[in-house]
Amino acid sequence: MTERLVATPEGPARTTTTDPDGEAVGTLVLGHGAGGLRWTLDVAATRDVMVAAGWRVVLVDQPWRVAERKVGPRPPVLDLAWVPVLQDIRQRCGTGRLVTGGRSAGARVACRTAAATGADAVLCLSFPLHLPGRPQASRASELAQPSAAGIPVHVVQGSTDPFGTPAEVEAVLPPLTTLDVVPGPHSLGRVADRVAAIVRARLAGE
Repeated sequence: MTERLVATPEGPARTTTTDPDGEAVGTLVLGHGAGGLRWTLDVAATRDVMVAAGWRVVLVDQPWRVAERKVGPRPPVLDLAWVPVLQDIRQRCGTGRLVTGGRSAGARVACRTAAATGADAVLCLSFPLHLPGRPQASRASELAQPSAAGIPVHVVQGSTDPFGTPAEVEAVLPPLTTLDVVPGPHSLGRVADRVAAIVRARLAGE
């Protein structure tokens, strides 16, 4: 693994890159959610499985996590930091296939910036369609942004996710978007291996 600090308008972000043996099939870039300072089990399992499948995987810590703050900023601030990090990754990794994504808030960032970062696809682990108990405040428009630019999206959602059940996500699923359902709530740690297997199958099948 190689760590690197990348300058952004919001302070330094950190990338942690794990390279496969041999030439990389592509680069998968994953961002974290809004809570905690540790990587979740589903993201870690996805990294390990995709590296074994020949992918380069880059985990991105937003500046607020690098600074060890407990609460992240508003979405526009997250996007401002994400875009230069992806530019840095592009410069280092070349022009091969690029999939951006993350879990929860990180998935939202990847959707909103997919066109700007030149992503070939977006991966959403537990897309937070709305806050619990507030389905009227839908973020469906964010989920639709990549497909509006012709970019496919792959969503993995927990069967009882209070931030958006699979039925709610399916009801607003835009074109070029797949939905895979796994047991569990917003946290997917208990089915991390299953999540990773789904991700590998989806990215291999594109």
